[in-house]
Amino acid sequence: LEKLSSINGVEWIRLMYAFPTGFPSDVLKVLAENPKICKYLDIPLQHISDPVLASMKRGTNSRDVKSLIEKIRNEVPGIALRTTLIVGYPNEGEKEFLELKHFVEEIKFERLGLFTYSQEEDTAASDLGDPIPEEVKQERFNSIMEVQKKISLAHNNLLVGKNIHTIIDTMEDGTGIGRTQYDAPEIDNAVTLHDVKNVKQGNFYNVLIDDCDAYDLFGRLVIEEL
Repeated sequence: LEKLSSINGVEWIRLMYAFPTGFPSDVLKVLAENPKICKYLDIPLQHISDPVLASMKRGTNSRDVKSLIEKIRNEVPGIALRTTLIVGYPNEGEKEFLELKHFVEEIKFERLGLFTYSQEEDTAASDLGDPIPEEVKQERFNSIMEVQKKISLAHNNLLVGKNIHTIIDTMEDGTGIGRTQYDAPEIDNAVTLHDVKNVKQGNFYNVLIDDCDAYDLFGRLVIEEL
């Protein structure tokens, strides 16, 4: 990360898919101090229930996961944490699901991806079958996403009124779509700028955030970054 950030012309470096087991804590110092490293970490946890984590062969447990999250947030203030979770895993009973839902409510991830379990060959769970009905999986999916929608809106509301460094990904008919350092391409929140001129795709700009909804920010150009 330090070597990459020394390259002229590199503005943002983003850490994606950081496996939680054995996470190297020295990376946190770089995340906290290096301005080119986005204050963002994608750390796929999959679940929080110990029986489910053991069946998934994740090599960790709920206590260690929560301790790691606390350490990351303490050592990198303002970091946006993204995770991915699965509902409907074969040995996920109601107790395990409620534990997962409470975990989402407690941790308040800035970004969260959620999937329903589907059986795949040659995986740790392939021999377990797919016993949970699809309607139950969907109910659990909807329940957690309803919680996350409120959490995401609360996080976005904190950005309203602030100037945020933003990269513009696309420009079309005077509308720019971009991202902050807290958002990865295609999977996270977007920043929309209406009626903008002389804005170039791939460039960075300062944007004043005027409004938001649960998964998007809306703003206006303040100062172009050269």
